[in-house]
Amino acid sequence: MARLLWISLGGAAGTAARYLLGGWVMQRSGSVFPFGTLSVNVIGSFLLGAIMEASLLTSLPPPTLRLALTTGFMGGFTTYSTFNYETLRFFQDGAILYGLADILVTVFVCLAAGALGLFAARWAFGA
Repeated sequence: MARLLWISLGGAAGTAARYLLGGWVMQRSGSVFPFGTLSVNVIGSFLLGAIMEASLLTSLPPPTLRLALTTGFMGGFTTYSTFNYETLRFFQDGAILYGLADILVTVFVCLAAGALGLFAARWAFGA
């Protein structure tokens, strides 16, 4: 039951972080392209890759904290479902190039960020 509480608290914190970061980025970039969602997905991909790789290479973080960070915080923080909806809206609105750009940039940049997270954890923990 304690793990569920930590996962839930992590999820709440991740949701708040997504809302704050996404809104902050959108205020600065405008609303033509969903840079807020993109930034959350890129950062989330990096962090999840780094956390998971660090937990495979070391005993850090402890299992309950890893679950709170990955299932909880990152589950609340990442916004793939929002990405999906925004991309579909581009297509529905006839903005095909924006929709395709959203798919390509999100997929490739998030994959690259995830790989960088793996490498960062390997570098930090000497593997």
